[in-house]
Amino acid sequence: MTPKAEAEEQVSQGAMTSILFDETKSEQFRVLDQYRSLHGQLGTVLPVEINKEEICDEALKSARVFILAAPREKFNQSELDCLKKYVDGGGSLLVMLGDGGENQYSTNINFLLEEYGIMINNDSVIRTHYYKYFHPKECHLPNAISNPTLIGALPHTSSSGKKAARSAFNLVYPYGATLNVAKPAVPILSSGHLCFPSCRPLCALYHKQGVGKIAVVGSGHMFSDAYLDKEDNGKFKDVLFTFLCTDSIDISYMDADDIEVSDYYMVPDTARLAENLKVSLNAPQDIPASYMDLFDFSLTSINTNHFLEAKNSYELLGVKYEQLKLIMPEFETPLPALQPSVFPPTFRELSVPPLELYDLDEAFSSEAARIAQVANKCGDSDLAYFISSAYEILGMNAGNSISQKSEKEMLYSMALQIASFKKQGQTPLDIF
Repeated sequence: MTPKAEAEEQVSQGAMTSILFDETKSEQFRVLDQYRSLHGQLGTVLPVEINKEEICDEALKSARVFILAAPREKFNQSELDCLKKYVDGGGSLLVMLGDGGENQYSTNINFLLEEYGIMINNDSVIRTHYYKYFHPKECHLPNAISNPTLIGALPHTSSSGKKAARSAFNLVYPYGATLNVAKPAVPILSSGHLCFPSCRPLCALYHKQGVGKIAVVGSGHMFSDAYLDKEDNGKFKDVLFTFLCTDSIDISYMDADDIEVSDYYMVPDTARLAENLKVSLNAPQDIPASYMDLFDFSLTSINTNHFLEAKNSYELLGVKYEQLKLIMPEFETPLPALQPSVFPPTFRELSVPPLELYDLDEAFSSEAARIAQVANKCGDSDLAYFISSAYEILGMNAGNSISQKSEKEMLYSMALQIASFKKQGQTPLDIF
């Protein structure tokens, strides 16, 4: 029976109903953002839901797997007690974090995990040399599943129905931290010899008969959309959720000693130590019994050993002994003269003088241009208006009223004026 079929059978029996992602602690990875691909793949096995309320027994009642995807807030005591009760009652808990551990994410999930023999360290896993992935924290792990007993426990088929090879996986472990694992928990992933810290656990499982299951992964980025399809991360996801959702993988017979784990060595902060002052490396001939005598604090010490000598020097120099007084400073450059911070009154300005409106084009245009403008406005029916306007523009109405003359009389007056110009040898207007 495949893991999917087994999960569906248990759903029908009411033993498991959903996979619940928590989003109440400002988790770095959300189902609808960074875990879209994971959401789609898990949805084929069990319904995927999101918890946005406070963690309590009622919220975890229907959850077969409860996932904490890199929480960035602290859990209160009631929430930790609820999670412990949930695991002890048969629930499955998946905890993921990232590089930097609790210090970077400002959470306290280790308070719960330490009761089951697991702790996430405040460090980062770094690839010591380049291979496939450019960033040093994108660690490629060949033969990542280093617990040999887990290889034989892998199911024949994955949740997607494809054949699962019974061999160690090649994983990419991006931006993750290491774990400290103690019995009864079992480490299943190791950083190997190509990463630093070397041979340290990266993933651990916990399962006790009659109690729930816990899986802890030091990198939540492994199952994000950017890395889920890289290397064998998808296969490892199938193995992890097969362990959490079904009983196909039994770790009760696995021994934590089967995995090669190195001691955790703390590396000193060389950069900070280099900035501190160092004592001389030349050792004296006779080493005193107390090593504190090797340090010379005379240059930085503060004491009153020479107070009497300083006081007696006043008498030797003939200076009156008195307490020091504050000497007021004297500035050679005088301060600028002060001026009252006032402003002159603002009076209302006089209004502009009223001016008549003039048409500048009409006032400064030539007579020919003005007559041409009138001609452009007039049609065949406006002949009388054109004659009267031209008569006025030419100044023929000096001393006379236009209304007293007809259009014929105006034309006659203009013809007489033209004839008079010709008699005198003058050139008439261009328009004529």
